[in-house]
Amino acid sequence: MTASQIKLVQESFPSISEQGGAIAMLFYGRLFQMQPQLRPMFRQDIQLQGQKLMDMLSTLTGSLDRFATLTPILRALGQRHAGYGVRDEHYTAVSTALLWALGTALDGEFPQDLKSAWVAVIDAVSDVMKAGAAEVKVS
Repeated sequence: MTASQIKLVQESFPSISEQGGAIAMLFYGRLFQMQPQLRPMFRQDIQLQGQKLMDMLSTLTGSLDRFATLTPILRALGQRHAGYGVRDEHYTAVSTALLWALGTALDGEFPQDLKSAWVAVIDAVSDVMKAGAAEVKVS
């Protein structure tokens, strides 16, 4: 992630946060449409799960300029997700669904440079989480 990508993501988050509930529902709807086998992994109320997603995105975007401090948290999250049955290929589906939800909610306010910035953030998070999951498999 570049400094300009971090800035774009952070500047876009207030608009995203305002639509948090709708974005979360768009995201989970798209994810389950693309990967219906993932639905049983989400045993909680999906609105509560959506709030957790938005809380995580808020924390993440607020900490992007010190991403290294998030690494242990993201590794542990990846380890927990591995325990739920999440596999590497699921990260691609999550990325696709989240980018679609953001683009849909932001409509004309999701230009290519902003989308690319979000891709960089999502990829960085996914890489750390997958590394954490790999530690569980090796252990």
